[in-house]
Amino acid sequence: MMDAAHIVRLQEEATQAWHEPAGVPAAASELDGVKQGLDDLVLEQGLDDLVLEQHRANFDLWHEEDQARDPQATPEKIVRIKRAIDRLNQRRNDLMEHIDGMLLDWMLRARAGEQRAEAPLHSETPGMMIDRLSILELKRFHTEEEIGRAAGDEHVQRNQQRLAVLKEQREDLRNALDALWAEVMSGRRRFKLYRQMKMYNDPALNPVLYRARAEK
Repeated sequence: MMDAAHIVRLQEEATQAWHEPAGVPAAASELDGVKQGLDDLVLEQGLDDLVLEQHRANFDLWHEEDQARDPQATPEKIVRIKRAIDRLNQRRNDLMEHIDGMLLDWMLRARAGEQRAEAPLHSETPGMMIDRLSILELKRFHTEEEIGRAAGDEHVQRNQQRLAVLKEQREDLRNALDALWAEVMSGRRRFKLYRQMKMYNDPALNPVLYRARAEK
């Protein structure tokens, strides 16, 4: 059974651990490989593992994007970071879809049948909401980090106010996810697996990639 509070705890504990010097596993960008590798991962692991993999993709995205904003970054470094961001964003979205696929499968088996066609459709899926929780957790962690930085009282006060808003938003979203899942399981609401249809990494759909290949 899905529990949004448990998901928030997983994300929070992982964020803390990954920021410890000895706590960072291989970057998600090093793990993405081919799509079959991700499909194998889904078959072997459960929801907690997928939630953590998806959170790790966001974690790595956050820190790659920080590197991209370095005013001293060389053009070569920016190119490397941009390609890493593309791979990570693809992985992030793939994992959102796999989370939704797993939850749909759970729901169909638990209800022993298809969703009610007449139930209102919820256009934001649980996987999308879990992704938003992941990003809110990263914002929470780094805002708390800023509160502890010696940067003056005004900086601390501004980030304390920011932290209060982030915590409220996360609590609202956590409650909304639990409410959605309860309605889905009772048949009062339904959701679909929405494919993100990203084009930029596909050599058959990105004009720059397929034109470059044609010119060879």
